Amino acid sequence: MILVTGGAGFIGSHTCVELLDAGYEVAIIDNLCNSQRDSIDKIKQITGKDVKFYEEDLVNKEAVEKIFEENKIDAVIHFAGLKAVGESVQIPLRYYHNNILSTLVLCETMAKYGCKKLVFSSSATVYGNPHTVPIKEDFPRSTTNPYGSTKLMIEDILTDLHVSDNEWSIVLLRYFNPIGAHASGLIGENPNGIPNNLVPYIAQVAIGKLDHLNVFGDDYPTKDGTGVRDYIHVVDLSKGHVKALEKANSCTGVNTYNLGTGTGYSVLEILHAYEKACGKTLKYEIAPRRAGDIPECYADTEKSFTELGWKAELDIAQMCADSWRFTQNNL
Repeated sequence: MILVTGGAGFIGSHTCVELLDAGYEVAIIDNLCNSQRDSIDKIKQITGKDVKFYEEDLVNKEAVEKIFEENKIDAVIHFAGLKAVGESVQIPLRYYHNNILSTLVLCETMAKYGCKKLVFSSSATVYGNPHTVPIKEDFPRSTTNPYGSTKLMIEDILTDLHVSDNEWSIVLLRYFNPIGAHASGLIGENPNGIPNNLVPYIAQVAIGKLDHLNVFGDDYPTKDGTGVRDYIHVVDLSKGHVKALEKANSCTGVNTYNLGTGTGYSVLEILHAYEKACGKTLKYEIAPRRAGDIPECYADTEKSFTELGWKAELDIAQMCADSWRFTQNNL
């Protein structure tokens, strides 16, 4: 059985679908702080398979131990964590406490129960402000915000863990900007409150819930002055986690992979692609740059293709179309 932390969330729920479709049994732990309970039912609806769900906080060691006592956990995919860059700058202590402590509790419990295969949801934020793009896995790491710092610290913790016990098999997945939704329209990105990420914010403008999109900065050294990111369809990303799990099951060590498309799109390009998907012009306003943001970030994906046999297949039009379908289905 595979334990998925944060499995009710955006990426976690899609990965659970791919795991179940690939024949794995799945247990989920999620405190629902930024996700909805009904995503569990929708995972079951899409796959026609059952999944165990524990509404618990990963920092609660007793609750985590109970899961390992009740199930034979063979490997863990670790998504759980606070994830908003801007918010992390405003409340850094909460990010350090939650993201670091939850990982320590998880790893201590895994070690206690002899489960030493882990796929970690890291982020391209560990590359900081890269000197060049595309970004390769061996680029120097640095961070520009507390959220990214927690990801970098956890990478180091997991690397040290393997040094101390080489039976561990750990895959660090540094992914770029997941958007889109499942083709069924049943699961997608539906954050609680005002969205922190670009596409769900655009979606709420498209349905009239928000008046306009704030574009944070139009004076970056990019094609149109707005920030450029590597946007990847969440289904492609989820399939990458299944490949990473296969890697963890086949060898020990610490292996690191970028998951992206290798193509950068600006904020305005995403906005215009979404306008085509929803068939309407969307209002936006230019706002000051956000603290912690960088001009440009997209992946070199050669290593993940060569070693994992994985490649992103869905384009930006499909990402926006699937996001819009989910948004309409979940008004």
